[in-house]
Amino acid sequence: MENSGRQRTCCESIRDFFTSAKFLIYMGHALSTWGDRMWNFAVAVFLVELYGNSLLLTAVYGLVVAGSVLLLGAIIGDWVDRNPRLKVAQTSLLVQNSCVIVCGILLMVVFQFKEELVKLYDGWVLTTCYILVITIANIANLASTATSITIQRDWVVVVAGQDSSKLADMNATVRIIDQLTNILAPMLVGQIMAFGSHFIGCGFISGWNLCSMCVEYALLWKVYQKTPALAAKAGQKEEQQELKQLSPTKDPENGQSPEESSQPLMNETSVVTKADSPKQQGCCYQVSEPLRTLKAGWVAYYNQNIFFAGMSLAFLYMTVLGFDCITTGYAYTQGLNGSVLSLLMGASAVSGICGTVAFTWIRKKCGLIRTGFISGIAQLTCLIMCVVSVFAPGSPFDLTVSPFKDLYTHLIGEKTLPEADHSLTSFLTGGNATTTPAPAEEQPPLQSYLSVSLLFAGVIAARIGLWSFDLTVTQLIQENVIESERGVINGVQNSMNYLLDLLHFIMVILAPNPEAFGLLVIISVSFVAMGHIMYFRFAFKSLGSRLFLCFSPEQKVETDSPSLPTTV
Repeated sequence: MENSGRQRTCCESIRDFFTSAKFLIYMGHALSTWGDRMWNFAVAVFLVELYGNSLLLTAVYGLVVAGSVLLLGAIIGDWVDRNPRLKVAQTSLLVQNSCVIVCGILLMVVFQFKEELVKLYDGWVLTTCYILVITIANIANLASTATSITIQRDWVVVVAGQDSSKLADMNATVRIIDQLTNILAPMLVGQIMAFGSHFIGCGFISGWNLCSMCVEYALLWKVYQKTPALAAKAGQKEEQQELKQLSPTKDPENGQSPEESSQPLMNETSVVTKADSPKQQGCCYQVSEPLRTLKAGWVAYYNQNIFFAGMSLAFLYMTVLGFDCITTGYAYTQGLNGSVLSLLMGASAVSGICGTVAFTWIRKKCGLIRTGFISGIAQLTCLIMCVVSVFAPGSPFDLTVSPFKDLYTHLIGEKTLPEADHSLTSFLTGGNATTTPAPAEEQPPLQSYLSVSLLFAGVIAARIGLWSFDLTVTQLIQENVIESERGVINGVQNSMNYLLDLLHFIMVILAPNPEAFGLLVIISVSFVAMGHIMYFRFAFKSLGSRLFLCFSPEQKVETDSPSLPTTV
């Protein structure tokens, strides 16, 4: 009888978990992220293939995407705040997947009839198709940003309730899903395009998004039904009254910390705007509404208690020390092949997963704010290897070579792709743009791999601290931003991240040759250090000298973060 009772209890627990709102959010996020990663990988390949193996369309697409989120991030977040949760989630889901489906179908038409389209109206029809693809893909990315804000920054907080530990576990699980899909999804679509064709790849992605959209829509509805708190969204006046009850009157400059209170965001600006809007219905007023929303969002972000924590995360995007096209291109110039790079990317994913696991463990032992401090020290310590690699044997670092050499030669057009792979195009494409590969006997000796080995060892090891720090700042924003303004603050945070990411690409464009890559590494580590200095300022202001105290296992750990903002 006891065994049967235990088995029944175990089965009920398993069934409850797989039908819980938490698991359904994981499933929906996995499907959404899988589709996003496949599309982000494939669209860059498609644009390069369509434009004659040139990076021009890919660069234009990246610039449009970054600029759009930079300018519209706060407005998207404000739209998330102003509308019911279910409506926001469903609308962004439908817009995102519909745009990807339309883009896929359009690309299939272009791949199938490219020769005919080139001849129509002197190629203007084909150019129009390129413009449509980039525009629709950009709309899909903006919708994806709205989905990310509403699900990862709002729904997850509500589902976690008032349990900070549950919120940390959910954030870590979501990040592990991101890491896995970031590796597996491009591998799948890459194999489909390699053994099939780009036409088949477009069709597969369109079909996937159509099926995924239906399943995600149903999962969102189930989560909404299982979590009644999602149906209630706090109004502005109720939120202000709630904050007055929760927050003491002590001045932050005289000892109050973010752990003791949550500062209202846009409290005066938002109230004034909403109070005046019914009275001012002029055309100019309505046209300027997005600009006022944008300004109010950035001002609110600046006045936020966790402003320096958010800025510290944004500064980490100003780096070439990641597994993007820049680092991959540099690795190719140093003699690493695709097989080795794929293994390094796998090791990077494992390191990121270890960082998410470490986050949950350190947070339980030391508290949330100390976790970010410890993670920052770990990341900077590992990045020291990257700085050492600049001066290690085998490094091409040479300050006597002008960093603007390749940019200048491309602008004047006096030479084609050089044999040494020093041009901007060959650098970004990893040397694949040259037509004559170097002879086998000219490959660098074994000792020349010391520099690039130290570089990637530092990058991979630093991702443990990086992802743990990212989760820390994410949860700090979740816990310190009031419910009615989570969207706009996270929208501005996304804009800051894209701004620094855009600056790092501009930095590479100005100094694209491998001899200058060591300088980019030093600049990147400097920005990471500045980011963690900002976080240290935030942490020390919040905890004071208690920041350096670690609790022993026997002592009760006092949480250093506030309870989650309640849902009215």
